[in-house]
Amino acid sequence: MRITGTTRIFYCIADPVDQVRAPEVFNEVFARHEVDAVMVPLRVTAGHLAATLRCLLASPTVGGVSLSIPHKAAAAATVDHCSRAALAANAVNAIRRNPDGELEGDLFDGAGFIRSMDRRGLTYAGRRILMLGAGGAASAVATALAAAGVAELALFDPDHSKAQHLAAVLRRDFHIEASDVPTNDPQDYDVVINASPLGLKDSDPLPVDVGAIREDAVVCDILMKNQPTPLLRAARSRGLIAEPGFDMLIQQTPLYLDFFGYPELGQSVRSDDGYLLDLITPDALRRRSGASMRPQITDTPA
Repeated sequence: MRITGTTRIFYCIADPVDQVRAPEVFNEVFARHEVDAVMVPLRVTAGHLAATLRCLLASPTVGGVSLSIPHKAAAAATVDHCSRAALAANAVNAIRRNPDGELEGDLFDGAGFIRSMDRRGLTYAGRRILMLGAGGAASAVATALAAAGVAELALFDPDHSKAQHLAAVLRRDFHIEASDVPTNDPQDYDVVINASPLGLKDSDPLPVDVGAIREDAVVCDILMKNQPTPLLRAARSRGLIAEPGFDMLIQQTPLYLDFFGYPELGQSVRSDDGYLLDLITPDALRRRSGASMRPQITDTPA
């Protein structure tokens, strides 16, 4: 990768930042298409987020910013405008500077999650969902599921105020059954989603009692680091359908590229994203035959 004074810079901001996978994905796309651009990971603490975003995005060299844990909700308060999806979830994971100098935010986590479920042929409409976590990514996934017609969303977070607020928004905006539940007991649910940070560290406890999950339930873990996570390993050891979260990132990539001004790259990834799945799929999750983890179900149109 050749970086010069004309290279367009994108940042992926998080705290911690070692778990992010977006720079790998975007830099692979840029290199494959010989685009003079690069994405760089940047660790920024919560107290410096707003100032950092304003400073970075004031530069004409900077093309945009991707955001991860724990900054998605705080970033929503920093932008001047944001999409309906971002407003509903009160979170953004992408920011760009418009020609008038104002900052615009958008949120692609929810769309990425829905498309990843569709690609795997997993049903969510009409199902009862247990969501573990109520932060920025959880809010994005929850609002997308609510819009897609799930029967019920139960939210568990140790910070009950966050879960209560998100449940109230889901009831108000989507008119679905949504509640802050007092425990993470999974036995009554069709789909169990870990959207909490539990699993980023090897010492973390499991976010849910895997032994209590129904045999016909689906488990999803949207973490990018440590895949397969202890949750996925435990669920698969029981023979449960258990899906990692990195396809959620791949499914968002065309939306990011469109947002950042590269629609032709976005269309290219829509047409063929198998090389990106190969890039970020851990060896432990590849088929025993050693073949790639490319999808076996036709992707949904973007």
